[in-house]
Amino acid sequence: MKIFVTSVFVEDQEKALQFYTEVLGFQKKNDVPLGQHRWLTVTAPGDENGIELLLEPSSHPAVAPFREAMVNDGIPTALFAVDNLDSTHAQLEAQGVKFIQPPVTHEGYSNAVFDDTCGNLVQIIELMGQ
Repeated sequence: MKIFVTSVFVEDQEKALQFYTEVLGFQKKNDVPLGQHRWLTVTAPGDENGIELLLEPSSHPAVAPFREAMVNDGIPTALFAVDNLDSTHAQLEAQGVKFIQPPVTHEGYSNAVFDDTCGNLVQIIELMGQ
């Protein structure tokens, strides 16, 4: 068994697609109409057959209280690995990404947390020595 698709809830799929592709650099993989929503996934560049991130519509009534609690508690709902945290942080900040936690170094890793503009907090992490 392996992870195939994971998801983040988004308020507006088109806005999320723009942010995740144009700002974060992911690539659109699937875009299948499903009534008023879409099966809309992105993958990491160069890893088109890797794990897909589903930009899941947040219309279910349970989503709003869940996301609000996560954001209020500062808990990211997605975590992405980067090769160089400082460089990625600087690049994203230059594109207007709002960080709620600047880069912090811990034993073995560095991380930062930003707002994805779609209702979620996202953590980026650089693992040291790997």
